[in-house]
Amino acid sequence: MSGRLNILLVPSDPGRARILEQRLGAIGGVTIVEIVELAARGSLYDIVVATAPDVMVVDIVPPARDRLDELRRIGAEHPLPIALLVDRDDPSLMAEAIAAGVCSYTVVTAVTATFPEVTSIVMAAIAMFHRQRQMASDLRQAADALAEREVIARAKALLMREHNIDEPRAYRWLRRRAMNQSRRIAAVAADLLAGTTRDTRKP
Repeated sequence: MSGRLNILLVPSDPGRARILEQRLGAIGGVTIVEIVELAARGSLYDIVVATAPDVMVVDIVPPARDRLDELRRIGAEHPLPIALLVDRDDPSLMAEAIAAGVCSYTVVTAVTATFPEVTSIVMAAIAMFHRQRQMASDLRQAADALAEREVIARAKALLMREHNIDEPRAYRWLRRRAMNQSRRIAAVAADLLAGTTRDTRKP
């Protein structure tokens, strides 16, 4: 792993906190920015904002669903990779955790130091987080492109209907005005549909 990785650790108890801190520290290039006790008062969201970690490791034993509300807010308002460790297999909790923004969900049944490979858990959370962000970005871009095509299609239909011209000529009209105004064709099309186009000359 290259570069410095800042981890916010939220353990279930002091003993497991020490184990996780040792395991995470053994990765190399890792800084534990803060260890947050589950019983501590205050907002986990505020701690995330204040410490700006690269990833958060949350160890919940037994699973506490009230933590999911905080994770859900973090996922919505301050997203970051979240690795969740639980002590039992609970499909409903896993579904809720994933919906809350958890990127890696690992069942750790041992009550002592027998944790799975922590490095792979952290790296998996980071990789999944970036994949999810990329997929979300791709979906937004696809939706924006589809919306632009729909606006352009409607504008072309308006020009064709009002000026009795064919589709290629209507598109050339939109493209020419977009070039003259240094704007996107979709923006010119939207102005036309709104009746605010800057050039009303007949195509």
